Amino acid sequence: MLGALLISGTLSGCSTSPTATDKNDPWESWNRDVHSFNKDFDDTILKPLAKGYKDITPNPVDESITNIFSNINDIGVTINDFLQLKFVQGGMDASRFLVNTTVGLVGAFDVAKMIDLPKHDEDFGQTLGFWGVPSGNYMVLPFLGASSPRDTVGLIGDALFNPLTYVSFFGGFAANAASAAATGVDVTDSRSDLMSSEKILNEASVDRYDFVKNSYKQRREYLIHDGNPPEENDDPLAGEALEGSATGPAANNSPNNLSNPPKPSTSAVQNPNAVIIIDNSTTMPKEAPPVPVIDNSKHLLELSAPEEENQRK
Repeated sequence: MLGALLISGTLSGCSTSPTATDKNDPWESWNRDVHSFNKDFDDTILKPLAKGYKDITPNPVDESITNIFSNINDIGVTINDFLQLKFVQGGMDASRFLVNTTVGLVGAFDVAKMIDLPKHDEDFGQTLGFWGVPSGNYMVLPFLGASSPRDTVGLIGDALFNPLTYVSFFGGFAANAASAAATGVDVTDSRSDLMSSEKILNEASVDRYDFVKNSYKQRREYLIHDGNPPEENDDPLAGEALEGSATGPAANNSPNNLSNPPKPSTSAVQNPNAVIIIDNSTTMPKEAPPVPVIDNSKHLLELSAPEEENQRK
């Protein structure tokens, strides 16, 4: 979990010269400085580690490691399902965790996917949004990347749902060392999985800070409303109120509902060969305009590489 959080700022990119402060981004000066710091940290430490990991790790082993940490994440997903009153989906995700933990050998193999138990994406930030908590201003956290006051509180909640947190605090020296090693592997594995995505980000944006910001906000709106975000409103305050009102019956809680995808921002990549990842089991059609998205539960930038890049991988 912690490893996934550390990836959020790694693909943020170098900021260009700051433009006039956006009234909807009052913390832009701080955000751009932290954005640049995260990029430097990635270039210096994370990317070299990820490249080395990718070079020496066979694809089946890499996939198994990714599946194990995804399986741990399903604990928090299940809890947030029930907190959002998604009882059917919660039952599916609980079953998914049990199947993969047992038959899938502690999650090394995604057996649940083979029996139609897809991976869902829920986090405590979405839960707060479901119950009407507004997101607040966009903010960039050191190491953790794109966020908001609501989603920062959500990170704390997600950490409390993660068993590795308690191993770190109460497990003694040996357990702490093992947990730290697991976190390091999670960070490196997650970063290596994003290597191909970085090419799209590099080619997509003139101002990478604005690109990541718009993508993040758009993705969070999409997730909180389960694929049916409210219509855009010219009044930014009204839009914020709509986001914070996604509660109870007012929110469409059908999992993986892609019938009303979010509208692409002006910085979206108009690449007909790009496929935008919505979750681990679903993709947008190639014919649809690609929409840059950020997965905040894992804090990963999810932009797919061109089709030929994926084939080489």
